[in-house]
Amino acid sequence: MELGKFAVWTTALVIGAVLGSRGVARLDGFFNFVASAYTRLFQFIAVPTIALAVATTLASLGAKRSTGRLFLHTIVYTLLTTLAAALVGLALYLIVRPGNLPAEIIAENAGATHEYVPETLYGHILNVIPNNMVHPFLSGNVLSVLLVAAAVGLGMAAMKDSPEKNAVQNVVVGLQELLFTMIKGLVWALPLGIVAFSAQLAAQVRAGLDIGSLGKYLVVVLAGNLVQFFVVLPLFLLARRINPLRVFRAMSPAVMMALFTKSSAATLPVTVDSAENRLRAKPEVARFVCPICCTINMNGCAAFILVTSLFVMQNGGAALTLPTMLLWVLIACVSAIGNAGVPMGCYFLTLSLMAGQGMPIGILGVILPVYAVIDMIETAENVWSDSCVCAMVDGDLS
Repeated sequence: MELGKFAVWTTALVIGAVLGSRGVARLDGFFNFVASAYTRLFQFIAVPTIALAVATTLASLGAKRSTGRLFLHTIVYTLLTTLAAALVGLALYLIVRPGNLPAEIIAENAGATHEYVPETLYGHILNVIPNNMVHPFLSGNVLSVLLVAAAVGLGMAAMKDSPEKNAVQNVVVGLQELLFTMIKGLVWALPLGIVAFSAQLAAQVRAGLDIGSLGKYLVVVLAGNLVQFFVVLPLFLLARRINPLRVFRAMSPAVMMALFTKSSAATLPVTVDSAENRLRAKPEVARFVCPICCTINMNGCAAFILVTSLFVMQNGGAALTLPTMLLWVLIACVSAIGNAGVPMGCYFLTLSLMAGQGMPIGILGVILPVYAVIDMIETAENVWSDSCVCAMVDGDLS
């Protein structure tokens, strides 16, 4: 059964790549439409999935001793894997040592991103705190939705047993089951989405990506993601006596979806479905850990923020001493935790950080043409890390 699904997904991937590489305008337009439709549908389900999963889990586990362990283990593994990703990026940066870009290239892109206005720390925090129940869902602010869901879940857990409490919980749980039924429908139709996403990528590659002047930088970013994906995260699993191949086979639909959507938030429905029905993680673990990790467990983003910040600061003439680089490891980890799981989220977050430091943000304009590839790989890594954390937490609480 699983081999059959894998064969279907692989076939869809190949078909999409072939059709996207043909350069037929009508086909490109159709696949762009289908890819956009799938992304919208998954984003539509992702936000309520986060809210209901966190709320129902906290409501059901609030009075149990395991709740604290669930929180603690999720946060510890998230911090450890994110820190490891940043340190891998730093090590590769020191080994490869990307040189400075030519001054004329930076000057040509000086205005590429100047219109972006960085947000202050206080402003970022205030945006997370909602002033009504509807706005977080309309704006798609994942951290704000998470805050509302946690408050509702803990509130239900604190309520005394009564018909009213049971009525509220039944409605919330019923909505969650309805949502998961819809998710299964989307997962069933996923091969069509894979064809569209693959064709879209092939069309982008056909258009050409100029990476000549960014070779070493790109090597550091991509190699850091691959080392984290294939070496570091499997070592975390092996340390907990979990088979990485088993986890990867189970979570491959989510990893593949992340690769093409470039959004861990949009991939969340597939991540939860795969964790619960393929990895066989306990529902209360899968439905709590995956939404939390999709919001705060950004391994690929941490590595990108660190390496790109160091690259921009180096080109801006900043002295990159070891204490400075270690400080930016911390900044990258904290920033990644607060990053939204949406396409180009890491890019704009890094842009904000560099603008705040007075660095030449035109370099981000030079990086932009190759960021599509970076975004794909780091999002797949983020979701793979979410999967590993879920497997480890589930194993710890068994």
